[in-house]
Amino acid sequence: MSGAGLTQIVVYWLALLLLALPLGAYMARVYEGRATFAQRVLGPIERALYRMFGVRAGAEHGWRRYAVALMLFNVLGLVLVFLLQRVQLWLPGNPNDLPNVPPQVAWNTATSFATNTNWQAYGGETTMSHLTQALALGVQNFVSAATGMAVLVAVVRGFTRRHAEHVGNFWVDLTRSTLYILLPLSILLAILLVARGVPMTTGGHATAHLLQPAGHVDEQHLALGPVASQIAIKQLGTNGGGFYNANSAHPFENPTPLTNFFECLALLLIPAALCFTFGALVKNRRQGWGLFVAMFVLVLPFLILAVHQEAGNMEGKEVRLGESASALWATATTAASNGSVNSMHDSYTPLGGLAPMVLMQLGEVAFGGVGSGLYGMLMFAIVAVFISGLMVGRTPELLGKKIEAFEMKMATLAILVPCLATLAGTALACVAGETPGALANPGPHGFSEVLYAFSSQANNNGSAFAGLTASGDFYTTAGGICMWVARYWIIIPVLAIAGSLARKKTIPASAGTLPTDGPLFVVLLVGTVLLVGALTFVPALALGPIAEQLGGAP
Repeated sequence: MSGAGLTQIVVYWLALLLLALPLGAYMARVYEGRATFAQRVLGPIERALYRMFGVRAGAEHGWRRYAVALMLFNVLGLVLVFLLQRVQLWLPGNPNDLPNVPPQVAWNTATSFATNTNWQAYGGETTMSHLTQALALGVQNFVSAATGMAVLVAVVRGFTRRHAEHVGNFWVDLTRSTLYILLPLSILLAILLVARGVPMTTGGHATAHLLQPAGHVDEQHLALGPVASQIAIKQLGTNGGGFYNANSAHPFENPTPLTNFFECLALLLIPAALCFTFGALVKNRRQGWGLFVAMFVLVLPFLILAVHQEAGNMEGKEVRLGESASALWATATTAASNGSVNSMHDSYTPLGGLAPMVLMQLGEVAFGGVGSGLYGMLMFAIVAVFISGLMVGRTPELLGKKIEAFEMKMATLAILVPCLATLAGTALACVAGETPGALANPGPHGFSEVLYAFSSQANNNGSAFAGLTASGDFYTTAGGICMWVARYWIIIPVLAIAGSLARKKTIPASAGTLPTDGPLFVVLLVGTVLLVGALTFVPALALGPIAEQLGGAP
């Protein structure tokens, strides 16, 4: 690694921490209703939205009603995104006259954006109209991210409330997450990106005249559109779906090293800040620091591995960015459940590609998606305190709440569902007749392409090894099912845990209570995440990147 590359990585983590601390404190005030300045500015809009949609902001929901509201909202969003794609040819905002999206791709894309996965089985600039990009995909970038944040806040209330039947109001949590957090940050980042050359226009394309005509072709049409606004929320909301097929490797999405730094920083900003939000909401800031450190400890070795393995390997990378910035992005985007890319992961070395793959397979909990990463890590924390309780022979506790059989069952379900979806999807793909024609490479690397795809979809990430053609019937259908299952079959158990914890009393700490805000618990939590990941995925990894590294590639 060069000195410049090392400096960039150090500056990145320092900048992330310095921004995450105040943002985490601000988000805590938002959810507690104490963000006075923001409420003076945006409060009238918030109240107008409640009046418009008939929301009673003071009425709270039990976990079942909270879950029903969440599911109805997300299913409605999925249907609208699907329909907009299917009729975009006849709608305005289509300056390039793009045809309607095929039904299987429309289904996959609608599921992808509703679940905050943003897996792209299409080329954005050649498939989606401006209206579809903005009204369908752009809106889902906001509300799918806000959904994850709302679920996290419900879980926090489960820990902080006693003998309560309610975990909050989904509509209020969704609105505040969008209006007070995601929207202002996206506007700020979009302005920075426009200032550095990212397009923001309603025009369909620009025409460039070639200096060296190719036969009779002497000009080229360059796709344009409302790019900066889409890129800002795709990064901040851990969405990842780019305006262009090449995502942030495209010079219009990511034109300079400075925009690359801003966009990469946005990948982890809100997930990291939510750790400190959690500490503030549970009135124990050491808890937030412990979670942040655990996540950082999980990411760091894979970042080192990726940067080391990609040193000198410029295949599939942009010269203007370099290998260190590309490896940092690949690590951050798979740690963050984002899925955007500034290089082609399919061109990484075997172990360089293993690093982002494993970060997804760990469950997208370090740092994970906005909200979803932290509530996923709390599921591992429940398992970790249960293991510690078995060691000392007493009922485990987390933040003063007893962890009993119900919580363990729900936490286990939330942890294992993505693992099952990943391995089942990969196994089915290996026997599907569509797979040989979809792979760009045979042997272990081809298996890695399939394993990476289902690791990405089953953990709501969205990045891909570019060598797999995923627009066929099998991959669009199976991928859509994986994304749906991995999102909502986790959210429902998590909300069930929130409701169960809210009904319990808080138990004072005693001599037998394991502190969950110190180094010992950080080690136990990290070990639990790694143990589950290793037991589940090492055999599959041995058939793919490890076999390729050891010489199994033809």
